[in-house]
Amino acid sequence: MLSRRNLLLTSVAAGALFPLGARAQAAPDTEWRHYANDLANTRYVPFDQINAANFSRLEVAWRFKTENLGPRPEYQYECTPLMVGGWIYATAGSRRAVACLNAATGELKWVYSLDEGQRGRNAPRQLSGRGCAYWSDGKGDDRILYVTPGYQMVALDAHTGQPVKAFGENGIVDLKRNDDQDMDLVTADIGLHATPLVASNTVVVGAAHLAGNVPSHRANVKGYVRGFDVRTGQRKWIFHTIPRKGEFGYDSWVHPGEAEQAGNTGCWSQLSADLELGLVYLPIELPTGDFVGIYRAGAALYGEALVAVDIETGQRRWHYQTVHHGLWDRDLPCAAILCDIPHGGKTVKALALPSKQGFVYVLNRETGAPIWPIPEKPAPRGNVPGEWYSPTQPIPSKPPPFETQSINADTVIDFTPALHAEALELISHYSVGGVYHPPMTGSLDGKWGALFTPASQGGINWPGGCYDPETHKVFVFSQTTVQSDTIVPVTDPSVSDFAYVHGLPGATIRRNAAMGGEGYGPPPAVMPGADGKPRPGAVTVQGLPLMKPPYGRITAIDLNKGDIAWQIAHGETPDAIKNHPALKGVKIPRTGRP
Repeated sequence: MLSRRNLLLTSVAAGALFPLGARAQAAPDTEWRHYANDLANTRYVPFDQINAANFSRLEVAWRFKTENLGPRPEYQYECTPLMVGGWIYATAGSRRAVACLNAATGELKWVYSLDEGQRGRNAPRQLSGRGCAYWSDGKGDDRILYVTPGYQMVALDAHTGQPVKAFGENGIVDLKRNDDQDMDLVTADIGLHATPLVASNTVVVGAAHLAGNVPSHRANVKGYVRGFDVRTGQRKWIFHTIPRKGEFGYDSWVHPGEAEQAGNTGCWSQLSADLELGLVYLPIELPTGDFVGIYRAGAALYGEALVAVDIETGQRRWHYQTVHHGLWDRDLPCAAILCDIPHGGKTVKALALPSKQGFVYVLNRETGAPIWPIPEKPAPRGNVPGEWYSPTQPIPSKPPPFETQSINADTVIDFTPALHAEALELISHYSVGGVYHPPMTGSLDGKWGALFTPASQGGINWPGGCYDPETHKVFVFSQTTVQSDTIVPVTDPSVSDFAYVHGLPGATIRRNAAMGGEGYGPPPAVMPGADGKPRPGAVTVQGLPLMKPPYGRITAIDLNKGDIAWQIAHGETPDAIKNHPALKGVKIPRTGRP
């Protein structure tokens, strides 16, 4: 829960169903031991105390303020707490502390925080992150594991909050040291918001980096994925998300040396695992250059691919690349949902992978083969000098897309003829098209670049989806977004060693002092002027969203047939839209909100 100044961990009670005096000890089947409740990432539990009949009567049982668990109040709280044995474990605070609370009363049992100094302040992924992980040997050795902003993995005694001395060095594994590459311990651009994944006795940890709108190869590090022994912290394996020479996938990098020079390609989202198959599923992001790929020619594995690796060895079993040579920052942002579904007269071990672009990729999780055909279809080319364009992209035949994927006269705002005309005027200044319409160079006296939807934040983003094994339905929240995608030349080599970067037509790409010297960027997008005329970078019409609603939606996808079962707008219509002067007297549908 977010207030103006404080972030709160909140518990709710359904009247007498959960009285405040209830014992802290809970039955095992009412616990929540993993980020998504299970390693399959389903978020499913067969609870029935809270249901449709009493949901509206839920009341707040207690609140716990987190504002003092860091040097400053936190403005965005994304943690999913764990509940084990009547105790809640959560990361909280801008220094990423871990707190243990009594689940019935909210009383603090212990708190742990590691002050990393400048290393933590330089981190690309700060704040409290998505949460922590839990492990137990069943004999009293119970541990909480999490990753600090400065990219260190800490193991704590779940009972006391003290570091586990036998793990790493006095409870800490320095993830910047335990790698196959050299990096600066204070300034290297690497961290993690996601929780570690504990699969059997292996802890799997990915990596995240700064956004790559204006990329550079300087101080570039690679986002390898590693497995550690949960008892000792000893590294068991490492998976090179950018293959090394001689490894599978190296030949997907067309030009010699580019695989060695590239960085990023981290695994910043949550993970899922199948213990019976012995596999962990890694959703991978792009290599360096979110919107420009001139120095990573080819499909460039394992960018924007789901990779299944052996839990014990880290060896690749299979992979599926959702976007070849991505130019839209459509990293795989969330964990694959593991599900056993009926198909072809038998039960198939499958997975469902929601994506930023509005597809759900349904694959056989044993082999990586599509459950329904995913044909390669011709993809358009852009006009960026030196860019490599994939001739095709994989387009799922089922399920159908759950989001708007193209910009045209039928998908832009049309509440009134006047607003529709303004929207058409705006998009006429851009190159527009479908889901894989490429970025374009832009100028003030010609086309301003390209527009695409969903934007780089989705569609789906890091929250992902959930799954009901009784009905075989996947539920996802998504948002309808649009983004300008203009590629401009770089004339100042101190900004980037890329010849072209993401920017605005006519803007000077310069060092962005607002980022504290940690990155580079163009000035912010310009809103329409007082004269109502569109400006480069603007994606609104009189301050209203360019695209038709719903702006936020919930979709139920039936995996029995590969169809959309239903879809609804999520959230009420914002007051700024209800009260907009251009919509006075206009009846508009419930829009939902992003």
